[in-house]
Parts: sequence; C-alpha cells; structure tokens
Amino acid sequence: MNARIDPNTLAPTRRPTAHPPVRSGRIGVLLMNLGTPEATTYWPMRRYLKEFLSDRRVIETSRLLWWPLLNGIILTTRPGRKGRDYDTIWNKELDEGPLKTITRSQAEQLSGLMADDRIVVDWAMRYGQPRTAERIRALLDAGCDRILLVPLYPQYCAATSATACDQAFRALMDMRWQPAVRVAPPYGDDPVYIEALAASMRAELAKLVFEPEVILVSFHGIPKEYLEKGDPYYCQCHKTWRLLREAFGWPAERFRLTFQSRFGPAEWLQPYTDETVKALAAEGTKRLAIVAPGFSADCLETLEELNGENRHYFEAGGGESFAYLPCLNAGPDGIRVIRTVVERELAGWL
Repeated sequence: MNARIDPNTLAPTRRPTAHPPVRSGRIGVLLMNLGTPEATTYWPMRRYLKEFLSDRRVIETSRLLWWPLLNGIILTTRPGRKGRDYDTIWNKELDEGPLKTITRSQAEQLSGLMADDRIVVDWAMRYGQPRTAERIRALLDAGCDRILLVPLYPQYCAATSATACDQAFRALMDMRWQPAVRVAPPYGDDPVYIEALAASMRAELAKLVFEPEVILVSFHGIPKEYLEKGDPYYCQCHKTWRLLREAFGWPAERFRLTFQSRFGPAEWLQPYTDETVKALAAEGTKRLAIVAPGFSADCLETLEELNGENRHYFEAGGGESFAYLPCLNAGPDGIRVIRTVVERELAGWL
C-alpha cells in the first residue's frame, strides 16, 4: 500500500497522488456563431431544429403551449422543408453548411494574424457542432487560463449574443478550475465595422451592371414583444443602418431598413423585408439590392432567404435587376473587423 506510519498517531497516512503539471499562461479567443445542421436530411435537420427551437432565449412562449406545437407539428413538418432550403446553399465539397465553412476560416485567419504566441484562437457553434463546452475544454487543455468569448453578432440580442454566452457559462459551471472570462461587446456602431461594410458594399456595387434604385438593409427580425421587454437589438440595428447611410450620404427612401425571417403568428419588428420587396416591385422599382449587416457570415437567412426567396418575389412582381451584397465573411474587411474587436478586448491581458 502507498502509505507510511505517522509516528505521532501511529496511523497510516496516504501519500499524495502525483498529477501531471497543469498547463497555464495562455489566452484563448473563442469565436461563437449560431450553428448549422450536420446534414440536410430529415433526422439531422430535426436534431438541429429541436435544439434551436427548444432554447428559451429564442422562444419565450410558455412551455405548456410551445412543447405540443414544437414536438407535434413543427418537428414533423419543418425538417424536410428546411432541409431542402439548406441543400440549395450546402457546401458540397466539405459537406457542411456555409456558416461552418466561413466561421472556421475566420478563426484560422485570425489565428495567423495574432502576434503573441500565447494566444490560441478557436471557434464554436451555439447549436450543433463544434460544441461550445468542447472547445472551451480544448482551450483549457491548451493552457488557456484566460478566455475571451466573441459572439459574432454585430448587434446584441438576447436570442443570439446572450444565448451564446449562456452556453459558455453552462460549461464553466461544471469546471473545478474556471478560467478568467471576458465577453466582447457588440460592435454594430464601431467605426471600423461601418467603414468595412461601406468598403465591401462599394466594391460589390462596382461589380454590378446596373445601379440599384433602392438598397434594402435587412436585419434578422425578433418578436416585437422582445423589444417591449427591453431588448436593445432594434435600437442597435437602427444605429448601424443610420451610420451606414451617413457613410454613403444617401436619403432614407433609397436606403431602407427592414427586418426578415419572421416565424409564427406574432407581430415582429417592422417593416418586413419580404413585404417591402413585394411592394417595391408593385410600385414599379426595377433595380434592387439587399445587404444584411446584422450577419457576420453568410448563411441560410442570407443566401437562401434573401438571395433566393426575395429575389423570386422581386422578379415575379415585375422587378428586372436584383443583387444580394454578401456579408463581410472571411474576406479582408471581415477579418479586419474581428481582429480589431479581439485586440481591443485583450488589452490588459497582453
């Protein structure tokens, strides 16, 4: 037995068990985005939608009302339909959703730009893979005793930024030795972000063979009730839109703010993107462009909903020329924004 006799007590005392040294002294940066299903077929889509639509930050409806609807109807019918939508934008080469491809590239490029070799950059998804808890554990195993969480949402919303942080905090609750943690704030009014958006838009507009009569600035919507409860998202979207419009010097009637992706019968933030697109076509607008500055990376809501569904609405209503202006993604402007946010928030740790 690994023990000895203590002469003072004449009782055996066990020697401490040797443990390998704990790595420390490094700093983790975890980029966090929404998530994507693992495949477009029924069961992977169902698992993804169940995790997403079970989140109390996303759906605040009473569970007594929501669970029967979710499990009895939505998770029976919606996976097939959304799977077909995902299939139209799926990265066939890597067999994954574009949001995963882009977020990985953002993390890899950011890692290559970090001048201090103590910094370890990783990425995670709130829903699906790679899981937040798994990547936080990987950062700890790499010796990170300080971690910066970076929700990749330019504007704060409880249903996006807060739930991403909730997931990280749940992982921390199970850890005996927690790292020091910081959370990067939203950056929708950061001059670097506005400048990057404007530069990206100018470059994309220069590629077009037509000049848009109207540009819609479309943000993901939330139920109006969330605004009334105090969510700052609506106001932050308005500020991003105003600063971007000022950067171009365009009047409000040419540079319009709208909200997309509403779900269910409740009233959401207005004006709605799809109804605005249809109305513009009906009023005789022939040339339209849409940009989505509430997204850090292109995904289903931009590639399929804006560039697919809303393009169809416009052209079917008599519109002639339509363009979707892509997100910053992992291009130079997008990486510059993320790097700026990260380096600013790491101040004091380096």
